[in-house]
Amino acid sequence: MRRTVFLILSLLLVTSSTAAAQSEREILVLSASGPLTPAALEYLDRGLQLAERRESEALILTLDTPGGAVELMTRMIQSIRGSSVPVVIYIAPRGAIAGSAGTVITLAGHVAAMAPETAIGAASPVGGQGEDLGETIERKTKEILKAQARSLAARRGEAAVALAEATIEEAKAASAEEALQAGLIDIIAADLDDLLIQLDGFTVELESGPRTLRTTAAELFVVEQTFIEQLLGALTNPNIVFLLMAIGVQSILIEISSPGGWVAGFIGVMSLALGAFGLGVLPVNWTGLIFLATAFVLFILDIKAPTHGALTAAGVASFIAGALILFNSPGTPEFQRVSVPLVVVTGLAISAIFLTIVTFALAAQRRRVEVGQETLIGRTGITKTELAPTGMVQVAGELWSAKVEDRSRTVPAGEDVEVTGVEGLSLKVRARDG
Repeated sequence: MRRTVFLILSLLLVTSSTAAAQSEREILVLSASGPLTPAALEYLDRGLQLAERRESEALILTLDTPGGAVELMTRMIQSIRGSSVPVVIYIAPRGAIAGSAGTVITLAGHVAAMAPETAIGAASPVGGQGEDLGETIERKTKEILKAQARSLAARRGEAAVALAEATIEEAKAASAEEALQAGLIDIIAADLDDLLIQLDGFTVELESGPRTLRTTAAELFVVEQTFIEQLLGALTNPNIVFLLMAIGVQSILIEISSPGGWVAGFIGVMSLALGAFGLGVLPVNWTGLIFLATAFVLFILDIKAPTHGALTAAGVASFIAGALILFNSPGTPEFQRVSVPLVVVTGLAISAIFLTIVTFALAAQRRRVEVGQETLIGRTGITKTELAPTGMVQVAGELWSAKVEDRSRTVPAGEDVEVTGVEGLSLKVRARDG
């Protein structure tokens, strides 16, 4: 009897321990969407480090990207392949793509999965400004990428290798079903729950050796991007970068036109600094900066030497041309182009602001001086002593030292005089009769 009770208790203890171990399994989930950026690399590395510290069962990276720089892609692949935690690349949600560099990153995952109605491929390389590469450089780059793709897809079979090479050589793209049929990916999953079910029992190859995933009872832990990562990721949006540059220029010009404050200058410097970071990430044509600098100079000249808005109009034209050349040069991918209506509207807004500033500046120049000694010019006073040629006069209720404009003439006391000028603390006057 005692032996039976002991066996039952032992069985219950083992069962509860197994259940507890299963419930403690954890899978980290990261999400990367949009063009690949240095912020995406930092986010991935942070997630991998966290997964290793927490001894997670796996890390899932949901991916939706049109691509990114080859150098950045290579560093992300190195991080994935060097991970001690299995990495699952999941192209999701429906409608998502893993284009260009995203294709090779998907192959780098220990498991590659796609949601229905997603696509992968079109991985032909382009230049840093979105332009087609020269024949020699293009061939070299393609051969390197193809060799990298072959090494990552080799375990998936000849059909997978052929499709991987075609995505680079011919810019071919494939649907989720086509990729699965060729063996380029391992799973088609409708959502994360479906993915976990299909991953359970899947064996992956790590540097330390094979590992079988146990994901049925695992808990998902979503790793959100930090504020800095989100901010740096937003700086890959050309529209945001353009607005930052426009705000920066506008703020600096306001500071120059009305010096003494610091808020406008601070905003201008910060906006230009963030915009400069974005320009360093995006494929841009730096020739556009020449036009933007010209616009900046024209705006300043119109503030210092108003020309009734002529220089401002020229500056706006240069500003719009510079922005379009900077972001929308031929060959730049569509997703990295700035909105033309946004550029035009921003240019017109800047034009309106500066025309307003110039209008007020001209009005201020024409306005009669209302304070200070200059307000005495043209006023009438009365001599308190004889001016021969100097003496004292009373103007605006105050006594002033004065001298006659015509030094050959003497003005007796009690005569009306008109102020014609101010020299220091002395007035120049002339008799009202002449």
